[in-house]
Amino acid sequence: MPAIAEILSTSVPHSAPRGSDLPVCLVCADSMVAAEASAFLSDNVVSYLWTCDTCGYGFVTKHSLSRPARN
Repeated sequence: MPAIAEILSTSVPHSAPRGSDLPVCLVCADSMVAAEASAFLSDNVVSYLWTCDTCGYGFVTKHSLSRPARN
């Protein structure tokens, strides 16, 4: 079954526990544990491909990474 893909931009707060920033399927509301693939788009942007195991819905999220401050 072909997956429908959307691109969603997210801003993840760093104070939240790791489990709270995992995506939920927009079609069936099932939670997703691991991205199917990831790619560095630039020095500070990573995209993740998510596919729901329950219904097959797929989407891409993009995350901006902050570089650690150098002393």
